[in-house]
Amino acid sequence: MMDFELNDEQRLFRETLRTFVDREIRPVAQEWEESGRYPTEIVATMRSMGLFGLTVPEEYGGLGADMVSFALVFEEIAKGWMGIAGILGSHTLACWMIAKHGTPQQKQQFLPDLATGARRSGIALTEPDAGTDLQGIRTVAVRDGDHYLLNGRKTWITNARHANPLPVLCKTTPGADPAHRGMSVLLVEEGFEVLRDLPKLGYKGTESCEVLFDNVRVPAANLLGGVEGRGMQQVLSGLETGRINVAARALGIAQAAYDEALSYAGQREAFGQKIGEFQAVQLKLADMAMKTQASRLLVYWAATRADAGHRVDMEAGMAKAFASEAAAECALLAMQVHGGYGYSKEFVVERLYRDAPLMMIGEGTNDIQRVVIARSLLSGKGRIG
Repeated sequence: MMDFELNDEQRLFRETLRTFVDREIRPVAQEWEESGRYPTEIVATMRSMGLFGLTVPEEYGGLGADMVSFALVFEEIAKGWMGIAGILGSHTLACWMIAKHGTPQQKQQFLPDLATGARRSGIALTEPDAGTDLQGIRTVAVRDGDHYLLNGRKTWITNARHANPLPVLCKTTPGADPAHRGMSVLLVEEGFEVLRDLPKLGYKGTESCEVLFDNVRVPAANLLGGVEGRGMQQVLSGLETGRINVAARALGIAQAAYDEALSYAGQREAFGQKIGEFQAVQLKLADMAMKTQASRLLVYWAATRADAGHRVDMEAGMAKAFASEAAAECALLAMQVHGGYGYSKEFVVERLYRDAPLMMIGEGTNDIQRVVIARSLLSGKGRIG
């Protein structure tokens, strides 16, 4: 027998999340997104709920959540406002990396405060000239006694103004061949400069910044794991969970688009009947329902495999690629069901349509996901059927 249901604890957790989203996020999302207002009050509630400790082990004061519950957080919050999910996304990835790869001293120093949200974090990977090709980064850290001198520029950094520490992928041995052997992650607590906020189509509510490191002195004790040359492996292992997070956000957008379209189709009348009675609208609703539910099964499958201790680069890649494309398709279909109103900022589907494309790009483009999936299948490490 296969069980496709959440357990009692997960269901209760989901209900708690839905109550929080309905009470604190949905009523303000449209207005705050339009005005560019930072969701300070929502962040405070997420702190009180312990959500900043999602991926922090219980011994350090975190929730130590299973990956299905982890996915539920991003699905439910993204249904209300995807930008809020972004505030937690980069933070939980950084926490996971420190918990998985940090030295005992680093875990003790950072994780308890990260779990409560007293400290917040992000992750600095992408550069103006290096996104998908992380081995092409130019940020360099040179050892200087018991410190590193860090120089470079990072872009698309979520939580940049609030991050302490900010894990930064850099080259500690610039001439290494292959390049990844010379790459490390430094946990930077201070000294970097936020240059600007990047203007964006969607994904409002959280900032995405360009960050400058100009001879920033970072204690050698803040080298993640304490050994140089392991940064790329540390980042790639973290991105497996990051892709479950992005896939779950996409699922939330797809579900929200379906919910809005279904509701509208049952209310709006044209030619003397509800538009949901027209076959053209019914076909759209059916397509949205299928894509959303297939996304859900892929996301929960990847999360369940991760909970069982497996590597999930193939599973998370499948979930992320499929769910993100389903989200974009469902957002467009929902806009079509709404007609002219779907193009209006007074309706939620306009925001969903702008938020969805990022999920196809972030945490590794979908083309890269397909390469990862194919290589896993061809090598025999991943199997279907």
